[in-house]
Amino acid sequence: MGSAEQDEYAAFKEKVRRTVFMDNLSPIVTESVMRTALDQYGTVKSVEFLPNYLEPQNMPRCALVEMEKEKQAEVVISTLSELPFMMSGMPRPVRARAAVPEMFGDRPRKPGRHLHVHWLDPSDPNFEVANKLKQLVKKHSTENAVMLKHQLEKEEKLAKQQGETLKANYKKYEMLDTLMADGTVRRLARRYNFRISDDSGPSTFH
Repeated sequence: MGSAEQDEYAAFKEKVRRTVFMDNLSPIVTESVMRTALDQYGTVKSVEFLPNYLEPQNMPRCALVEMEKEKQAEVVISTLSELPFMMSGMPRPVRARAAVPEMFGDRPRKPGRHLHVHWLDPSDPNFEVANKLKQLVKKHSTENAVMLKHQLEKEEKLAKQQGETLKANYKKYEMLDTLMADGTVRRLARRYNFRISDDSGPSTFH
């Protein structure tokens, strides 16, 4: 039997194997939407949205989804790799791949691993490289913020249109249901010599 540290890390590795990393998500997507969308593949144990610190308000664009079983996670990955998968009606195909330990912020320390961290001195040859990378990150963040704002505006507009369409369709079905219930449809059927099915099943015109 291993140490408590080894047992903890072994349990963590099992969790990683049944977890799916999903990205290209819309910031509009919620945990309940994720659970509903993936419920067809198995039981979703947890959904953890990962903040993107390079974008305004740290908006999550990816998530770690832990399934109940490793096989379920494999099915999610294979299915989303082969077919375009839209979530919540957003025009953005979601991508999925197997999670890796480095994606988990609360991952336990790997047994036997030691990290050494130090600040770079301006005289260090790598200081200039690190500084250039920092400037590139700032530039990327600014460009990404503009793109994200435009994308969110389009998705919010689409979500509003979808909501209005659903409401309109609901009103139509509600009206038809009322006409069936108060006998209007049967009176019209007799008036125009239409035949409709009996009450034992869905009403249809012939």
